[in-house]
Amino acid sequence: MRHGIVLLPQHRWADATPLWRRAEEYGFDHAWTYDHLSWRSLADQPWYATIPTLTAAATVTTRIGLGLFVASPNFRHPVPFAKELATLDDISAGRLLIGVGSGGTGFDAFVLGQDELTARQRHARFVEFVDDLDVLLRFEEPGSGGISFDGDWFTARSARMVGAPAQLPRAPLLVAGNGPKAIAYAASRGDGWITTGGNEEGEAQWWAGVAALARRFEDAVESAERTTPASRTLSLDNEVRYFLRSAAAYEDAVGRAEQLGFTDVISHWPRPNGIYAGSESVLDDIVGLLRDHG
Repeated sequence: MRHGIVLLPQHRWADATPLWRRAEEYGFDHAWTYDHLSWRSLADQPWYATIPTLTAAATVTTRIGLGLFVASPNFRHPVPFAKELATLDDISAGRLLIGVGSGGTGFDAFVLGQDELTARQRHARFVEFVDDLDVLLRFEEPGSGGISFDGDWFTARSARMVGAPAQLPRAPLLVAGNGPKAIAYAASRGDGWITTGGNEEGEAQWWAGVAALARRFEDAVESAERTTPASRTLSLDNEVRYFLRSAAAYEDAVGRAEQLGFTDVISHWPRPNGIYAGSESVLDDIVGLLRDHG
């Protein structure tokens, strides 16, 4: 089991620097930040940009994986985004993890004046977005004339990338989603799957829902006849459930996730109040678990 921590992009870098360093020192395998322009109940609070935050984090850490949780086509075009990602992967010496999702229907979906899309349209746009990233992030042969595509959602004309990628064949694309189409796509095309579980409020009901999603993913992997194993990442927290409230709660959640076949778990750095509120002392309490899991 690998352990991840999410640091929301809410701090000035002078204050955020020690948090990213501590995440590595604690022994977390990967650290993430949200890829949104603004987010839900925190919309009126400070919120910094994702790529610069992760780039800065890459310069103050040496080992820990660095991830986007999760990028979507709501406000991104694959060509400039792929170039930013490839550059970040180079700066981090191949530590980048790219979580990708279809995008919600909140602030990010309308801030640029976009039309409202149906669920079917959002999934079609998402598949095209990830397929384009898959091509753009791979090595472009010199003299190839660049990368071109003309889809229903995105167009490129002889796009140039940065050269040989820091990771081969490219940085991993971890597909997030809970619906049948997203799970099937993650199983067939993703380097891994990320799920937040369902919307059940009770923990017992939520774990039952997670188990059902895990079985659906296993069935989809079998149908896709994957030759290489895909990682399975469970995000543990939401507005009503926070497992880093105590070391015992976190350890229990990790054990449950492992029993369901997950390879990775993600929780959130404790905030002083509001969503994900908790004490940073819990991080000290789980150091042994983090360092002994391997």
